[in-house]
Amino acid sequence: MLEPITEQTFYLNLGPQHPSTHGVLRLFLKLDGEYIVEADPIVGYGHRGHEKMAESHLYEQFFPNSSRMDYLSGLLFNHAYVAAVEKMAGIAVPYRAEYIRVICAELNRISSHLLWFGTYIMDLGAFTPFLYAFDDREIILDILDRVTGSRLTYSYCRLGGVAKDIDEEFISSTRKFIKRLRSRWHDYHNLVTKNVIFIHRTKDVGIIDRDLALRFGCTGPILRAAGVPYDIRKAEPYSVYPEFDFDIPTGSNGDAFDRYMVRLQEMEQSLRIIEQALDRLPPGPHKGLAPVRVSPPKGDCYFAAESARGALGYYIISDGSRYPYRLKVRVPSFSNLQVLTDVLPGTLVADTISILGSIDIVVPEVDR
Repeated sequence: MLEPITEQTFYLNLGPQHPSTHGVLRLFLKLDGEYIVEADPIVGYGHRGHEKMAESHLYEQFFPNSSRMDYLSGLLFNHAYVAAVEKMAGIAVPYRAEYIRVICAELNRISSHLLWFGTYIMDLGAFTPFLYAFDDREIILDILDRVTGSRLTYSYCRLGGVAKDIDEEFISSTRKFIKRLRSRWHDYHNLVTKNVIFIHRTKDVGIIDRDLALRFGCTGPILRAAGVPYDIRKAEPYSVYPEFDFDIPTGSNGDAFDRYMVRLQEMEQSLRIIEQALDRLPPGPHKGLAPVRVSPPKGDCYFAAESARGALGYYIISDGSRYPYRLKVRVPSFSNLQVLTDVLPGTLVADTISILGSIDIVVPEVDR
């Protein structure tokens, strides 16, 4: 057991079972009174060996694993993995299927941000916005459930397309949802953005500036809140994203409030993408010709995509067999979490929940 240095210095375990950690994450904090001296995020409680599992699974058998790493934006992980295998095996994807993938991926991005919005505000003590956010998110889950057969851990993308085509009911439901969510921004801003308690809990709290974010390899809303307009959908365009007009919201101060604003604005940008994709949805098949059992040629490839939490990447090495020789996943939450070792020291322990929540960690993605 570690001995306290002075009467004022002591150690505190935040987690691994704590409501604000949203998973089995332990923050080992050294405190001097109410101020944090050192912070050490301890991970690995939920390690499942997904990357090792891939080596003993056919490429197609790994589809369900991809969405179980980041269960909140599982469709984005599913999309990126399938695209990586398609890139390696040279499999073409029908135009319509690419549009459907983007529509579903952006719906999933919004549902992930809505869940973060509701739980973050509840962590800070407000309950009503949580109900609003989950009410809206429930509609997305119903829409995606109808076409994917799942509400959380999606396995929708297939090599050369998607498992099921979308129909008129999907399109009309999605258009209704776009209209509904846009009518909610006013409520969200009145309930949260203009709330003086929320402002005091997030403004100038947990500042991650540009240099710090880049030093730790942070991506996603954390990096963009620091003023860096880096988004894989623009920086390394994939699928049909280059065909859509959308902005990359950024902040200036890099504090918890900026991270909140970036995510709120990103939901509107996702609505813009979905709206354009529905307007231009091309006819044709939802699935192209692809081998029943794929065996990519010897070699390696890397495919990057933008998940709800930042830069996601799959690195695959093929030995020419039906199983990946190696699979390595670059997840955004791992780097985003490590920055806490630099951000938390010097802050009040009471602000830890606000800072940790603003990072939006999904622990199974870190542990994987």
